[in-house]
Amino acid sequence: MKVMRKIIEIDEELCDGCGECVPSCAEGAIEVVDGKARVVAEKYCDGLGACMGDCPNGALKIIEREAEDFDEEAVELYLKEKEEKPVEVPVACGCPSTQVQTFIPTATVGETVAGDSQAARTASALEHWPVQINLVPPIAPFLKGADLLIAADCVPVAYPNFHQDFLKGKVVMVGCPKFDDVEEYIRKFTDIFKIADIRSITALVMEVPCCSALPVILQRAVDAAGKKIPIEQVVISTRGEILKREKRAA
Repeated sequence: MKVMRKIIEIDEELCDGCGECVPSCAEGAIEVVDGKARVVAEKYCDGLGACMGDCPNGALKIIEREAEDFDEEAVELYLKEKEEKPVEVPVACGCPSTQVQTFIPTATVGETVAGDSQAARTASALEHWPVQINLVPPIAPFLKGADLLIAADCVPVAYPNFHQDFLKGKVVMVGCPKFDDVEEYIRKFTDIFKIADIRSITALVMEVPCCSALPVILQRAVDAAGKKIPIEQVVISTRGEILKREKRAA
């Protein structure tokens, strides 16, 4: 039955399909379909607007119109069905930098791939895209059951064997706790830890003071998600040496 009530409206012109709003909707009313966030069914949307604050483009707003009445029982059934069905389809997006991709490395890490006449190059261990913390949606398929490598973005530049020694077999996310939004990082990782059943976390940071915030962010997110996930902290010097490895119990 349709009634006059408040409901979410999504501006498709502003939406880039990043998926940030999806985990914020506790009722599961929003999904990314064909590169745009959409309301799955009117009856799943309670109209409270919890998803609005997570849209970086301001594409979501609450309007009042005639819509199917909110059905709490239908929401419970829908969420139960979603839990039993794993996410298989990557999130589409109109922006190439956030297009979710999973792929197989071209060669085993440690082997070399024929290069020019002067030298050979080492194969990449990267198996997914994107890698920036702010661009990876919590529902990205490659996060499911992953061993996470969370690296300060200076580390791959400073540490010469990043792919061989750390990236192989892991899902990597990079960012800078000095220049990025710390609270947004905590929210993003909390959503990931709630949704993705992460097995382990490696926090790879530089020796500089601003990097020390990254392991703290990860621990706060683990606690907020109510999970027990083992965290290993690895500190790299500005000259590319491993200074310290420290494991925290789950």
